[in-house]
Amino acid sequence: MTYNFTKRTFDITASIIGLILLSPLLFITWILINLESKGGAFFTQERLGKNGKPFKMYKFRSMVVGAEKQGTGVYSFKGDARVTKVGNFIRATSIDEFPQFINIIKGDMSLVGPRPVLTYHPFKWGEYPAKGLTRFEVKPGVTGWAQINGRKAVDWDKRFELDAEYVDKKSLLFDFKIIFLTVWNVIANKNNENTTKTK
Repeated sequence: MTYNFTKRTFDITASIIGLILLSPLLFITWILINLESKGGAFFTQERLGKNGKPFKMYKFRSMVVGAEKQGTGVYSFKGDARVTKVGNFIRATSIDEFPQFINIIKGDMSLVGPRPVLTYHPFKWGEYPAKGLTRFEVKPGVTGWAQINGRKAVDWDKRFELDAEYVDKKSLLFDFKIIFLTVWNVIANKNNENTTKTK
């Protein structure tokens, strides 16, 4: 009870402060995205939350409108032409994730937890193997244990293992460790395959 209450209090407080302090940056990002391409600055996508409950996750749009329908996959890759110039920058700096502070305030997400998966990938709800269900015992996070241990370079079996490890070891100290390592990885641009350009 103490862990969940403290975690929720920290999540809300940090998200509100983050939105206030970052508001000038968020406004500039909104302008730049709209100037570069039509379609609006924000992107919403249905993801699976705690206990498999679907919710709308918010991000800044980093790809062209209709990217998912262009037949090159639901996830981006190195040199993906669907990613805009502004999109490359906000992905490299993780600015595209900041709108998820709203998801945190709403109660859909936490700062730390397994990253929310699509409703249809890697599995539809009800088709997950037993080892993949543990991750749904907690709220999904903006960052998580799997994200600082390889991000998209980690296959799904390993991600499930890392997510289960997080659920098993979850604590405020572990959360703060993940937040610190996330900030470090963003500064070092470590394991950020989406923003690595091909020559």
